[in-house]
Amino acid sequence: MDEGTNAASGTGDIDSMSFEQALAALEQVVRQLESGDVPLDESIALYERGEKLRAACQTRLDAAQARIEKIVTDAGGQPTGTAPLDETR
Repeated sequence: MDEGTNAASGTGDIDSMSFEQALAALEQVVRQLESGDVPLDESIALYERGEKLRAACQTRLDAAQARIEKIVTDAGGQPTGTAPLDETR
């Protein structure tokens, strides 16, 4: 379980992960926690890392949804282009 220990201790790397990498790391954390073979202290560290990974994934999903919602449509509801995320109307 050394891999889990290393994964649990490094939290700064989450920001540099892609969504897919963060999701895979979160799935690994869940598998380790569900196995029940992890000592309590390591379980707590894994849970904390899992929460940070979950938050990072959620942030990326929210950003993607915001970009999708910024697709400009015409009066008939047909997409006509996109608008910058920070554009205010």
